[in-house]
Amino acid sequence: MRCQRQHNSTERTVTAIRNALPEVTALEAWRLALGWSRAQTIAQIADLYRRDGLLAPGLSQSMLCRWEHDPREWPGTEYTAMLCRAYGARPLQLGLNRSGDDPFDHLGLAATIRYGRIDVEACEEPAKERVVVMTTSAGLPAVRESLHLALLADPAGNSAVAELAEAAVEHYALNCSRHPSHTLFGEVRTARGLLADTLTTHLAPEPVAAELRRSVGWLSALLGNLAFHLDDPTGARAHLATAFTYGTRTGDARLTAWSCGAQSMVARATGQLALALTHAERGLEHAPAGLARAQLYAWAQLPALAAQNRAQEADTALADAAQELEADAVGWAPGRFGFDAAEYALHEAEAHLALDRADQAVTQAEASAGRAAEGTPGWAAATLVLAQAEAARQLADAAQRALDVLDRIPPARLRSTARVRLARLDAALAATPVAGGADLHERVCSLPLTIDARGAATSA
Repeated sequence: MRCQRQHNSTERTVTAIRNALPEVTALEAWRLALGWSRAQTIAQIADLYRRDGLLAPGLSQSMLCRWEHDPREWPGTEYTAMLCRAYGARPLQLGLNRSGDDPFDHLGLAATIRYGRIDVEACEEPAKERVVVMTTSAGLPAVRESLHLALLADPAGNSAVAELAEAAVEHYALNCSRHPSHTLFGEVRTARGLLADTLTTHLAPEPVAAELRRSVGWLSALLGNLAFHLDDPTGARAHLATAFTYGTRTGDARLTAWSCGAQSMVARATGQLALALTHAERGLEHAPAGLARAQLYAWAQLPALAAQNRAQEADTALADAAQELEADAVGWAPGRFGFDAAEYALHEAEAHLALDRADQAVTQAEASAGRAAEGTPGWAAATLVLAQAEAARQLADAAQRALDVLDRIPPARLRSTARVRLARLDAALAATPVAGGADLHERVCSLPLTIDARGAATSA
């Protein structure tokens, strides 16, 4: 009732119920959060069948009770799909994923119920109230399948295969924020494996081999970026070192520079500020003029200097980034891995925050959030930086902004950087009672690990 009065989402209500009553299972908590009796749940499921033109099933209250309370009882795939549709939830949220495996895997291979209907929507997408639908899951495997088919036709590779590999890199890079990181990681790794197999088992013409090696380098760079967002800094370092090697070998200065910038990001996140600055400066030695060089200034050098409280040098790095952008003929054309005006403003906001310039941080964070699509990782980052900047003076607003991020973005789409920002904000609010502060603390503490103890990723 308290959650209803506060107009909380269903998921937040479930969290409150289970925190207060740990013995309540996830499946039962969702029903209670919706305010439904078991009879109402059965009626809802029967209505779904009828709307699909099917006969209502023989589901009973005693069956639903056993699923909610008896760990030996488990609904089949068909009833799992229907429960997800009725509750507006995913199998993982309902506790209906055995051994950490989602019965509807993250590549979109949904189960077929006995009437032949493929039910993907309810089990792949979070509740409509909490997420902006970004893209279909079918697009990722389709790109990988096209690359596979091209290599089946010509295992040694040709110019068409090289062009397709480059197109695959572009697709993954420019859409990296539209998929959960672990989903994209699997696809990129598979695509890189296809190219690596061609390079190691066949003798491709050298111009083709050179282009394939360059694509392998960019795919390795993307794997490093994704590993970082999955909170795997050691894996990120390995992939980024590979990307740097291939960038150097192929003479792709942008790949070499970007790899250094990403290595700087990883070092900074692990508290190695001197190493982070070294990587940033190394990247600037390789970065081409214009957008690529501006990215190294804003993304790598600026935050490394700001974290060391070197304000004057940080301001110089920011001015250098602006100068590079002004001199670039294509200006804010999309760059690899999404560097754009929103990200530029985000880096500036975080630098101001590190240098205790709260007002400037607020201004730039608002600009970044306004330019990012709502519900995306970039929007989440800007919103949380804005909340951090507001925390000193507007505690309640800061807490509500963080709760809004948690409402709109499922845990599987929260990058490691967003989790760090949430933890910092939670710590900043801990000392002072504030509206929403206790709720935020509960939700931050209950976030599932990005990768569990068995190495399985949080389900999307």
